[in-house]
Amino acid sequence: MDVFAALADPVRRDLLRRLARGPARVVDLAAEHPISRPAVSKHLRLLTDAGLATADDLGRERHYRAVATGLAPVRALLEELAAPAPPISERMLDGLELEVRRTGRERRATEPTHQEETG
Repeated sequence: MDVFAALADPVRRDLLRRLARGPARVVDLAAEHPISRPAVSKHLRLLTDAGLATADDLGRERHYRAVATGLAPVRALLEELAAPAPPISERMLDGLELEVRRTGRERRATEPTHQEETG
């Protein structure tokens, strides 16, 4: 599952927030939500498939924990969106100056001179 699709569901976001505080068993996570244990297990499986969580078998229990590196695509998108606009290069400024000068020359060439206006 895609990381963004996994994070689109509010229950999965809540589960991930809880797992970020520390590992938890399905039974503990289900007690914190108004949904069934199988539904919580399904959400955890999707978080695991997306690389946002992992499960460790400890005896007969399965403990889930968050995987911080799974958020790398989200971080990359946020950094891309927050990045400042690329700086204006000196070459671009030189081109702009050249265009302003050319436009000024053309405008002066087509404007009537002061003598033509009064004569």
